[in-house]
Parts: sequence; C-alpha cells; structure tokens
Amino acid sequence: MSWADALSNTRTQLRALNKIIPETTKAFGGLGKTVKEGGILDFKAKEFIALGIAVATRCESCIVLHCEALIRAGATRDEIGDVLAMNIQMGGGPSMMYAAKALECFDELSSNKNASS
Repeated sequence: MSWADALSNTRTQLRALNKIIPETTKAFGGLGKTVKEGGILDFKAKEFIALGIAVATRCESCIVLHCEALIRAGATRDEIGDVLAMNIQMGGGPSMMYAAKALECFDELSSNKNASS
C-alpha cells in the first residue's frame, strides 16, 4: 500500500471513529488545536516533535498524518532527516526502521504534492 493510500485509509478510519464518539474526538481535536496554536514553539517545530514521537512509538498512521502536516508547513527533506537522526539516536534500531518508513512517507507525499501543484 502506498503512503497516499495509508493517508486516505487513516482519514476514513478517523471519520468512522468520529461518528461513534463525536464528543471524544471533538475534545481530542480541541486539545490538538490548543497545543499547536499556543506556546513558544511554532507549528512546524511541534510537528517535528510529533513526527519523532510517531516514529518512536511505531505508529504508521501518526507518521503519515504528521508528514502531511510538515509538508503543508514547508518542512524540507533535510529538516526531516535531522528529526529522524535525533529519533534514531534516542530510540535505537526500532526507531531506525520506522525512521526509514517516515522518510519514505515524506518523499512519496512530497512528490505527490509537487506533481499536483
């Protein structure tokens, strides 16, 4: 499955979850909005942190959502590389395997964005 397909499937799954527990998903969304809009760090820095956590916890759905957000925020491949290097340093071998997945995801979604622009 491609990362674009994974992104579409993740969105479909989240929409289904929202239908059954809308209050919970709305509250979680509100938390995300508050965290991303407030504080000292900018949105892109916070998304870099989120991507690192997604890799460390081996959450492919999280990886695809945060890669998409970082592409929209103007992140570069080199910036992604720095985040992934730090993640590997902190998380060892398992983080290295998921860092490779995250880079593949970023590359695929970036090329899809550039192709549609």
